[in-house]
Amino acid sequence: MTILDANRLFPADVAARRVAAKLYEMVKDLPIISPHGHTDPRWFAENGAFPNPAALLIQPDHYVFRMLYSQGVSLESLGIPQLDGKEHADPREVWRIFAKHYYLFRGTPTRLWLDYTFENQFGLKKRLGPDNADEYYEVVAKALETPEFRPRVLFEKFNIEVLATTDTPLDTLEFHQAIRASGWKGRVVPTFRPDSVIDAEYAGFVENIEKLGEIAGEDVGTYKGYLNALRNRRAFFKTMGATATDHGHLTALTADLDAGAAEALYQRIVSGHSSPEEQQLFQAQMLTEMAGMSVEDGLTMQLHPGSVRNHNKLVYEKFGRDKGADMPSPTEYVRAMRPLLSKYGNDSRLTFIVFTLDETAFSRELAPLAGHYPALKLGPPWWFHDSAEGMMRFRETATETAGFYNTVGFNDDTRALLSIPARHDVARRIDCAFLGRLVSEHRLDEDEAVELAMDLTVNLVKKAYKL
Repeated sequence: MTILDANRLFPADVAARRVAAKLYEMVKDLPIISPHGHTDPRWFAENGAFPNPAALLIQPDHYVFRMLYSQGVSLESLGIPQLDGKEHADPREVWRIFAKHYYLFRGTPTRLWLDYTFENQFGLKKRLGPDNADEYYEVVAKALETPEFRPRVLFEKFNIEVLATTDTPLDTLEFHQAIRASGWKGRVVPTFRPDSVIDAEYAGFVENIEKLGEIAGEDVGTYKGYLNALRNRRAFFKTMGATATDHGHLTALTADLDAGAAEALYQRIVSGHSSPEEQQLFQAQMLTEMAGMSVEDGLTMQLHPGSVRNHNKLVYEKFGRDKGADMPSPTEYVRAMRPLLSKYGNDSRLTFIVFTLDETAFSRELAPLAGHYPALKLGPPWWFHDSAEGMMRFRETATETAGFYNTVGFNDDTRALLSIPARHDVARRIDCAFLGRLVSEHRLDEDEAVELAMDLTVNLVKKAYKL
C-alpha cells in the first residue's frame, strides 16, 4: 500500500500524461537548487539531532499550525514558542492533536508535502490519523535518534546543491562561518534581507540603524553614511557566499529622489517621528537604492511584496512574527516600479526578481513588464500560491506574455527542512505536466520540452541567482 501515486499531478489526458511522465523521469533526480528559504543555518553548523517529531514537522511550519489554528486548535497546545519563553506542550500530545486533525489538510499542498515526507523519509505508507498517531510518532522519533537524520546527512540525501538562508544586516553570520570552518562540503549561503533597517515600523528600527552603523563602522547620522553602512554589510555577505538580496515590503512602490530630498527624508525617518506616508516613501526610495547597489556588486535582487504582516494582533503580541497571520493584499506594479525600472530596468547588470501574492498581477502587469525589461524576471508562485494549482495558473498566465525564459525556476521558501524535496517534487511534476500538455496539443516539440524541463529545474535558477 502507498499513499503516493506515481502519476500524481500529471494530466488526465493519456497522451499528455505520457509525455509528462517521460519528462519527469529525466528531471526528478536532478540536484535541488534552493536559492530562497528560511531554514536555520544553526542546524548545519551544529549538526545536532532534531529533538522530536513535533519540533521537526509541526512547530517550524506555519503552513501546518495556521490551518490547525483556523479550526480552533490553540497555538499553546501545539507548543509554538511564546515571546515570554513559555513552551509547555508535550511533543507526543502535540503530535496526537496534529494527527487527529490531519483531515483538515485534504486537497492542500501541505498534504502533498507531508505525505511525500512520511513515505519517502520514514517509510510510512498508511494515511495519518488518530488511530496510528502513536505509531507514526515512534517511527519518526526513532529515526531522529539515528545519524541518518542529522541535518548535514539530510542535506546530502536530498541532493541539495546549494541552500540559501535569509539573514538580517545585523547578523554576524556566525553559523555560516562555523559551517565553513567545519570543512563540511555542503553549500549553505546567506541572503541579505535589510527590512529591519529599512522598514520604520519594524520593532526596534532606530536602534537597529544605530547597531548597523556600529557594525559597519559608518556614521549613520547622515544618509550617505547609512548607505555606506549597507554597502559594507552587503560586501561582508558576499564574502560569506551570498548571491542575492531580499526585500519584504508591503507594496512594490519605488522612488528616485534627489540627494537633498533623500537626506531630508532620512532625517525624518531616523528621528522616530515620521508619518506613515514618509515611511512608505522611504521604503520606495530604498528599493531603488538597493537596485543601484545590485548593479554595483552583482547581487541578485528579490522583492516579495503584498503581505500585510502580523494581521492578528493577539497572536503577534504573544508569539511574535511569522506565526501564520500574514495576509495577502492586492498589489500594483506598473506605476509603482516605474521609477526603479526607468533608472535600472534596462541595465543587464541587474537581475531583479519580483514575486507576488496577487495572482491577477501576472497576466495584467508582471508578465508584460518581464516580457520587456531586460533586468526584470518573474519569481515562482509564492506562499499562498505555492501549490499545484497555483503553479499551473502561473505557467498559464505568465508564459503567454513573458515566455519561460523570463522566469527563474522554483524556490521552496520554507522553514521546514524535510519539506524541501517534497516541494521541489511538486514543482517538477507540475512543470512536466504543463509541458506534456503543450506537446500533446502540438504547441511544442518533444525535444523542446526536454530542454525546457531541464531549464525550469536547474538552469534558469542557477543563472538568475548566479549559482
